[in-house]
Amino acid sequence: MKIAVIGAGNGGQAFAGYFASQGHEACVCEARTEVVERLHELGEIRLEGRMTCVGKPKLVTENVGKAIEGAELIMVTVTANAHKVLAKQMLSYLADNQVVVLNPGRTGGAIEFKRVLEENGFNKRIYLAETQTLVFACRIVETGLVNIIGVKDKVLVSAYPSSDTKVVLKKLSHVFDCFYAAKNVLVTSFENIGAVFHPCVVLFNEAAIERGNQFYFYREMTPGLARLIEKVDAERIAVAKAYGLDIISASDWVSYAYKDIKGDNLCERMRNNPAYYEILAPTKIDCRQITEDIPTGLVPFSEFGKAAGVPTPLIDATITICSELLQKDFRKEGRNLKNLGFGGLNVEEILKRIN
Repeated sequence: MKIAVIGAGNGGQAFAGYFASQGHEACVCEARTEVVERLHELGEIRLEGRMTCVGKPKLVTENVGKAIEGAELIMVTVTANAHKVLAKQMLSYLADNQVVVLNPGRTGGAIEFKRVLEENGFNKRIYLAETQTLVFACRIVETGLVNIIGVKDKVLVSAYPSSDTKVVLKKLSHVFDCFYAAKNVLVTSFENIGAVFHPCVVLFNEAAIERGNQFYFYREMTPGLARLIEKVDAERIAVAKAYGLDIISASDWVSYAYKDIKGDNLCERMRNNPAYYEILAPTKIDCRQITEDIPTGLVPFSEFGKAAGVPTPLIDATITICSELLQKDFRKEGRNLKNLGFGGLNVEEILKRIN
């Protein structure tokens, strides 16, 4: 099967190397010229750690049209705050019956992607979906070499509209057996656990990060911070409940996504997860744990909460403080309801659009 991988970051290179090693025709599109040139030089991508294999991509290019031409499956692995721009770049090249999966969509990814396509007159019959998280916990050691720290056993996926999910799952079953159908994209959107974890850890270690005091992002979790994260998580769960969704807590998700994780609470489970053990904190505040997870995670959580009349004081405070730290208006530039096409709608009207 021809598979296009859009983005050659941690997840993109992991996907491309794995797909190619399994005999699929993997085509990689990456905007960074130096990465494309280096992958050309190497001619292969190596995976080490929890998964060991070598794959030789069929094509590595900066041209998104060449990458997706003839692809049955298109795996998008760029950061979620790039989805809007990517949708505009891809719409002229997408063809009928192609399956496009955002890995992950974060919160509202497929909704935003489809809105951009529709606003630009796109009329092809594609199958658009988003995952709740990335299959691999991984980090690039160097271009062409990826350390696979962990592989998730269960990953939720939903198409938009959800009636297309069966088609997407059938296509994904040719490459992975870990995907499970979610009710709709609100489930995958509200199951955005990264938005609960990442901004809080960075924010409450801001001074250490700016001083250059390197630490392990999950392994050095403290009980106090974990309790705060659980309170932020409770707000996420309350918003989801207002939309009729009974979603899993962040603490339970760690044990759901990975096998045999020991611990009675979130702090212990984060500390004891082998997939998290080697992950270091970012070296600067202007990092994707803020610039991606705030506008494509916490902002839509807050916005959906406002539409439902559910208060989210801790989420709102985190958005405000991080916006001040980075001097960016995350609420304006992020996935607010207006930008998602749901401005002024109530819960019932939003659900009608989703379903």
